[in-house]
Amino acid sequence: MPPTPFTVSVHDLVHRPGEMRERVLEFPAPEQLGDGVIAVPQGAPVRIDVRLEGLHEGILVTGEVEATAEGECVRCLDPVSERVQVDFQELFAYSPDEAFDFAVQDDHVDLEPLVRDAVVLSLPFQPVCRPDCPGLDPVTGEKRAEGAEQSEAERIDPRWAALESFRPEEPS
Repeated sequence: MPPTPFTVSVHDLVHRPGEMRERVLEFPAPEQLGDGVIAVPQGAPVRIDVRLEGLHEGILVTGEVEATAEGECVRCLDPVSERVQVDFQELFAYSPDEAFDFAVQDDHVDLEPLVRDAVVLSLPFQPVCRPDCPGLDPVTGEKRAEGAEQSEAERIDPRWAALESFRPEEPS
């Protein structure tokens, strides 16, 4: 397994139940985490506080990831920056078995899939710059002014203009 910033040596914990180590990993993101409207960009600082515990079956990895995601508001297209802080936990088995998703390889655990899944799943699907963002005007495409009236004058579609003079009769 080629070493990456997400790779952690567990040589001192392998087959030692009850042993525990805590580590802090800080590095720039080697590639972008996420693909949607908001993501943690490549090169952004990533911090992982991780606790590694030796068990009979493998190494239990518990951690917290901190990073900053960048993107744009889905309503007004302004830049959005959001702090990401998410927990994860997984057992890395000593032997590759169907019952476990991850395994210890060459006395190392690779946290990249765990971190990537935790971060991507915590990102908002439709990020907004603030909850009451007025967005863009649907007619002009311009950004709506702060506190501007959201209801605009009713515009009549020319195809329906002939019905403007129609008034239904009141039942007697």
